[in-house]
Amino acid sequence: MWAKALCIGLLAFTVGLLNHLQPNIPKAAIGYLSSSLQSIISAEPSYSSLQSTEEAFAASWDRLIVSPRKQWGRVAVGVNACVDVVLSGVSLLQALGLIAHSAKDHLVLSSKEELANTFMHYMQQGAAAERFYSDSNSFADISSQASQDPRAQHFVGGNAALIAQRLASYPDMEVLLCGPVGPKLHELLNEKIFVPPESLQEQDEYHLILEYKAGEQWGSAQAPAASRFIFSHDLSNGAMTSLEVLLSSLEEFQPNLLVLSGLHMMEGLSKESREERLGQAAASLSGVPSDILIHLELASMTDGDMMRGIIYQVFPFISSLGLNEQELLFLSQSASGPHSYISAWSGVPDIGIVSDIIFWILKGSENKTSALTRVHFHTLAYHILATIDGFWGNQMSAVAAGARIAGAQACANETIDPSRVTLKSPLEFSTSQEQTGGTARVSSQEPVAVWSREGVTFHFTPVLVCKHPTRTVGLGDAISSEGLYFSEANS
Repeated sequence: MWAKALCIGLLAFTVGLLNHLQPNIPKAAIGYLSSSLQSIISAEPSYSSLQSTEEAFAASWDRLIVSPRKQWGRVAVGVNACVDVVLSGVSLLQALGLIAHSAKDHLVLSSKEELANTFMHYMQQGAAAERFYSDSNSFADISSQASQDPRAQHFVGGNAALIAQRLASYPDMEVLLCGPVGPKLHELLNEKIFVPPESLQEQDEYHLILEYKAGEQWGSAQAPAASRFIFSHDLSNGAMTSLEVLLSSLEEFQPNLLVLSGLHMMEGLSKESREERLGQAAASLSGVPSDILIHLELASMTDGDMMRGIIYQVFPFISSLGLNEQELLFLSQSASGPHSYISAWSGVPDIGIVSDIIFWILKGSENKTSALTRVHFHTLAYHILATIDGFWGNQMSAVAAGARIAGAQACANETIDPSRVTLKSPLEFSTSQEQTGGTARVSSQEPVAVWSREGVTFHFTPVLVCKHPTRTVGLGDAISSEGLYFSEANS
């Protein structure tokens, strides 16, 4: 702007000086200079030329996102709920006197040393993970140390409680939450959320959230991206004790949507107990009235047998699924799906590979192994929302709303601050690695790409990634909540 003002001033000065010193200069020349001055003054650059790419994407989302014609009204949510204690992972491990020796993943944690090894394993990948800590006394000692950290913060925790909290922020939503709700969590919850008396308990369940920043180091490990490692000794959520309370509340509450999460917490049970409880959960879900749609929110898992149990016992009763890149790949590996030879993602997950796996998940409904008609996938750099044609509407708004909240919440803002976010997603890409020739692209003017494959429609949008995240916990739950809120189920 200052450059334009300087040019105008210099040209005006030149016109005036020439007219004063050379009064006989041809009027045509003076007229030409004067008209040039007028054209500069009157010519305003387009608004888009003043915007950064990030500003333009955010503005396009705002124009694109519209509320669905038919709202959910009432939503029942369960069953994992807790209090999250959030603090620096490196600071806690150092306070515990632990040294970064080696990176090794442990499926269940039984000692502080295994905690250190597993934390280091995921930190050097920049990947989120969650584990059960089996030793109650050791966990109590770690929890006590974490609580003494002056920088530790307490938040609503557990996928179900976080989803309920987000949905309750909308004035037109009534939300029922069933889960182990203690005094501290009840205090933190939105007062609009109804918690049945059967879900209230005398003590809270605590989960420790060890966060790390992009570039942060511990020993030889350096985090390529900001993320977190979660662990707990949570028996109430592990046994899904609130599931029956949730399902028995449906008749009186009469929701249009049931959001289920917390199945991953059963990994802390013995193999026999886990199989029995999963079977009971599936049997209970089979009794949910068909006019109540069920959304399942997955979380970090390590047991292939349990994932296969969810696929074959729970998927037949759910309509919608939310998951991230780790959960998507593990799901495919557990059931020998597409690209299951990949051991782990390297960098930004390939969009064509992700699309192939999502397509395989949704096409399972054709052979009666699944009732799924919608998958909402989210990773750091982009989101994909895929649906079987004819079942869902307003999905362009839904995927854009999910991406918008990801960029805002990670930076602890109500709306996106363009100066604090950046694009990390490719803007042109192959839509499949199994099929050749399909490409799609997005731009700041058209931020959502749409393509179809054999009756499945995909909606893709990049994420404006927060450069310096304030808090990473609960982003996936916020993304899925926004996506559900803006989705419309076709009756």
